Amino acid sequence: MSGLWMDYFLPCLCSFAACMAFTLVFNIHGMGKLICGVGGALGWLVYLVAGSTIFAAFLASAVIGLFSEIMARLRRCPVTGYLLVALLPLVPGGGIYFAMSYCMEGDIQLFLDTLLHTFGMAAALAVGAMMTSSIFRAVYPYLHRT
Repeated sequence: MSGLWMDYFLPCLCSFAACMAFTLVFNIHGMGKLICGVGGALGWLVYLVAGSTIFAAFLASAVIGLFSEIMARLRRCPVTGYLLVALLPLVPGGGIYFAMSYCMEGDIQLFLDTLLHTFGMAAALAVGAMMTSSIFRAVYPYLHRT
C-alpha cells in the first residue's frame, strides 16, 4: 500500500496543489481552480502509469487536452487557462536546467542527451495538446447535434 501511495497518489496530490497555486497567475476563480487541479493530477497520473517516457508525456498531454476541452465546453470558459495550468507539472524545466549545467561543465555528450530528451518532452506536450484540441474541435459539432 505504501508503494502505491508514494508512487502514484502523493505525486498526483503534489501536481494538484501546484496547479491550484498556479491558477493565481492566470486569474482563474471558483470551480475553475478545482478543474485545473484535477486536470494536472489526471495528466500526472497518466504520465506515471504510462511509464514516464516521452510517449507518456504525449499521452498525458492528450488526456489533459481532452479534459480541458470538455471542461471548457461545460463551463463556457476559454480552454487556454485549463490547458496551460494542467500542463504545468509536465513542463521539462529540470531538463533545461540540467542541460545547461552539463554544457557549462563541458560534458557535451550528457548535454546533448539531456537537451534532446527535453526537446522531445516539450514537443510531445505540444503535439498531444494540439492534436487532441484539433480532433475534438472537428468532431464536437457532429457530437453536439446528436
